[in-house]
Amino acid sequence: MTDTSIRTRFAPSPTGMFHVGNARSLLLNWVVARQSGGTMVLRIEDTDAARSRPEWTEGILAAMAWLGVDSTQYEGPYSQTDAADKHTEAAQGLRKEGLAYYCDCTRDQVQARRDNPNLGYDGFCRDRVLDAGPGRALRFRIPEGGPTVVEDQIRGRVEFPHDALEDFVIARGDGTALFVLANVVDDVQMGITHVIRGEEHLSNTPKQQLLWEALGHIPPVWAHAPVLVNDKRQKLSKRRDKVAMESYQAEGYLPEAMVNYLMLLGWAPGEDREIMPIEEMIPLFHLVDVNSSPAFFDEKKLRAFNGDYIRALEVDEFVKRCAPYLGGEGVPWRIEDFDADVFAQIAPLAQSRVAVLSEIVPNVDFLFLDAPVFDEKSWAKAMKPGVGVEILTAAIASYSDEALSWDAESLKGALEQAGAAQGLKLGKAQAPVRVAVTGRTVGLPLFESLELLGRERTLTRLKAALNRLSS
Repeated sequence: MTDTSIRTRFAPSPTGMFHVGNARSLLLNWVVARQSGGTMVLRIEDTDAARSRPEWTEGILAAMAWLGVDSTQYEGPYSQTDAADKHTEAAQGLRKEGLAYYCDCTRDQVQARRDNPNLGYDGFCRDRVLDAGPGRALRFRIPEGGPTVVEDQIRGRVEFPHDALEDFVIARGDGTALFVLANVVDDVQMGITHVIRGEEHLSNTPKQQLLWEALGHIPPVWAHAPVLVNDKRQKLSKRRDKVAMESYQAEGYLPEAMVNYLMLLGWAPGEDREIMPIEEMIPLFHLVDVNSSPAFFDEKKLRAFNGDYIRALEVDEFVKRCAPYLGGEGVPWRIEDFDADVFAQIAPLAQSRVAVLSEIVPNVDFLFLDAPVFDEKSWAKAMKPGVGVEILTAAIASYSDEALSWDAESLKGALEQAGAAQGLKLGKAQAPVRVAVTGRTVGLPLFESLELLGRERTLTRLKAALNRLSS
């Protein structure tokens, strides 16, 4: 349903790589704004000066654009630090209205007054009427009574008793606002109607809702998406898990596959459909349909999704997407030895076998190298006594015959005959030839590969392998 007044916001911190959890939050905010005809605001929350860096901001913008959310899809970006004066003004306004007060208690003093050190601040300075000064923080006064009730679109009704909420700090002794206040002031100033974010922020929500009300505004629609977990049901951690969007991009995941998969973390479009372009998902998505249980970020399933998306590409598009991996730094062949026409011919075979684009290099490298790079385990497995020498010798004899047409079907038939003479089926007979030519036991269809490699290069490699085996 169209509602152009809806304003969501995506508010990442530029303190590191772009986390997959951030990407999921981005998409949820973007989809809700898109389906309503509203607006998504991009706000860079850069108040942590010690950890914020311009390059991380650039990384956020680049990752968003890769996912299909470029500068035409949002308002901003805005910088949180640019609104510092408004944060300070709001803090002082709350103090003047008696909704906040200065406190000079240290953490040690608070704990010394508590029998249970896990309990929070005890309100010691509530009625001391302190003025601003060094070491004096400004605390928000939790109202009497309660509880604060958060109506969450995903988690339902969540109650927070006021006796479990301490009078929390909203500004430091130097006057700078803490994130909890800055976040609310920014949302109020930007007219945000929906706050959609990860579950880890739920514990801040009663404080923020109280601040919205104290500032004289109706709180936004809250929605806290489920936490992302690994296969051990542990919350995804950048220290333990692969969570950087940049890593997936570099490895060759397609953005459309990533978007599709992220949208399914806690939500399903119905009718047992999973592979679905985002444009079809947008009208089907509703926040209330998102499951509140932890969502398993399954990299194996993501790879499978990506493989499906790769296979669905037109061949020309697949070739285009592979280009950065075939001509960039780190390829095992000399750049001048790469033949785009040869790759275009092998591309349809490779397209059906790779799950991520970076896998294209080990699948086709044998075509552009002077000699294959042998995987020693593959060599040992294929070149067993009684098989390696015999098959290579027979293959050389058959493939040297100029009367043999150099096409996949003829090459297959010749090797099938050579294997039968040794009492081997084709599957066993082709292993030594594959390793001799490509260096591996697994790869693209062998005989189509030999056809592209050509008679001369194929025979050179078979003879080199036979010499290596004989010696």
